[in-house]
Amino acid sequence: MNVVDAIVRKRNGETLPDDLIRGLVDGYVEGAVADYQMSAFLMAAFLRGLDGAETAALTDAMLRSGTVLDFSEIPAPKVDKHSTGGVGDKVSLVLAPLAAACGVVVPMISGRGLGHTGGTLDKLESIPGFRTDLEEPVMHRQLAELGVVMVGQSARIAPADRGLYGLRDVTGTVESIPLIAASIMSKKLAAGLDGLVLDVKYGSGAFMQDEADARRLAETLVGVGVANGCPTVALLTSMDVPLGRAAGNWPEVAESIRCLRGEGPRDLERLSVELTAEMLVLGRLEDDIGAARSRVRRAIADGSAIERFRLLVEAQGGDLSVIDDPDMRSGAEPVFDVRSDVAGIVQSIDAREIGLACVAMGAGRALKEDGVDPVAGITLNKTVGDPVGRGDVLARLHGSDLDRVRGVAERVASAFRWGPGTPSQRPLILGRFAAGSWSAVGG
Repeated sequence: MNVVDAIVRKRNGETLPDDLIRGLVDGYVEGAVADYQMSAFLMAAFLRGLDGAETAALTDAMLRSGTVLDFSEIPAPKVDKHSTGGVGDKVSLVLAPLAAACGVVVPMISGRGLGHTGGTLDKLESIPGFRTDLEEPVMHRQLAELGVVMVGQSARIAPADRGLYGLRDVTGTVESIPLIAASIMSKKLAAGLDGLVLDVKYGSGAFMQDEADARRLAETLVGVGVANGCPTVALLTSMDVPLGRAAGNWPEVAESIRCLRGEGPRDLERLSVELTAEMLVLGRLEDDIGAARSRVRRAIADGSAIERFRLLVEAQGGDLSVIDDPDMRSGAEPVFDVRSDVAGIVQSIDAREIGLACVAMGAGRALKEDGVDPVAGITLNKTVGDPVGRGDVLARLHGSDLDRVRGVAERVASAFRWGPGTPSQRPLILGRFAAGSWSAVGG
């Protein structure tokens, strides 16, 4: 393969054939294509774009650069969910055991937080003893027994993605929808799925802050999934305010436990139910979304969802005592209250500022190599539409380092906006994309 010719052809706006894209990726993983050559190709793709066929071919090449897991010996449908990330987005913690309790097998491979959005692995590891580094035979056995496993990406899964993402991060080519889609889908499709549900967020606390871009990303992700033989559905959801009342690590786990018991915030429960219901339909366990929603809500009401979470935690080495009583978690108590110096009605809460405050407290990472504080986070006492009196507690801050916690108090307070009347709010779920078209979401 002539690497320079491939770069020039993409630079000139040509559509590259599948075998040329595969050759580039394979050559890069094997060391035959240099970093500077792949960087040039990424910039050409960033500037000229990749069409649907090229994006699907890139995804497939990245996917097959490593191990593709095979859970075909498990007869139940294998369906997963991926979120593009947001502040307070702990849906995976609720959805994975909830879907398993409804009969779906969920081989969930998750990531860590970077920037203002949290990572599922960091949240899970705030459960004392919880392991996310299981070997493949252990994953297979746990999936067969419990129907759910929640782990991190191993070195064998989509190794091309790690190299390409590192190059994109330092060459100004991160914000490319085809490259983002190939990165996400190569890792998810490596889990050998029968279906995938996507939660594509947009707003101040999301990676995508423009609705048109978010819709285009959803369409691209679904197209890549379908082109690679995986039935895929996307929901477009709002991330202007934090999801639920908790942001951070252990505070989000505690809120997830309450949600699985039927005691969670309404927005978190609704989104968790809707995404899980989509999984049931994709897995052909229900024929229509209304019946699927009812089945999911029953799993919460009858206790099977929280029991499946307990079994998941036990199987992966976690401490069940803190699941049964989240307040028993060492260091879980709030250490500082943020109070209002004005009166009014909360009109909005800047989700991005809340996320950045969590990072500054130690709940997230500014750099990949940074450690995290497992108990750090924020619990919102007031949310959009709530009346606030002077001196009322707006938020309670959690963390091991009191100086860092106190240092973000003003930032947290400044994320709140007040006014005299009832605020207007964007719907939580703005649309559903499947089979090439958008539709409204009821329920």
